[in-house]
Amino acid sequence: MGIEQLSADVQTALKSDMTIDITTIGRRSGKPRRIEIWFLNVDGQIYITGTPGPRDWFANLQANPALTFHLKESLNADLDAIAVTVADRDERRRVFADPSAEWYLRQGDSHDDLIADAPMVRLNFR
Repeated sequence: MGIEQLSADVQTALKSDMTIDITTIGRRSGKPRRIEIWFLNVDGQIYITGTPGPRDWFANLQANPALTFHLKESLNADLDAIAVTVADRDERRRVFADPSAEWYLRQGDSHDDLIADAPMVRLNFR
């Protein structure tokens, strides 16, 4: 389900908030793992990304794509989602070109490095 099918208050939070928690299932332990992370809303699609390099949250989602997306800024809500790894270079380029991704571009990695190597998932809410 896309964000257009979520409640109006959740849609508003997804347009204004940036910091969330996610709970993934540990790929080795099988236990829930909750971390704080940023998300991006690019043209109504929700993405989680990071700078290039190994990330436990990404490895966990590759092993088990189910997660809980915890809104915690303007609204407290727990949303079940499925993470889809984004490998398409055009989609990755579009995400990193969005003004909301500006922080990632200031971290020292080139735009090309981010497109090629940054962990990135698109969320489908259930």
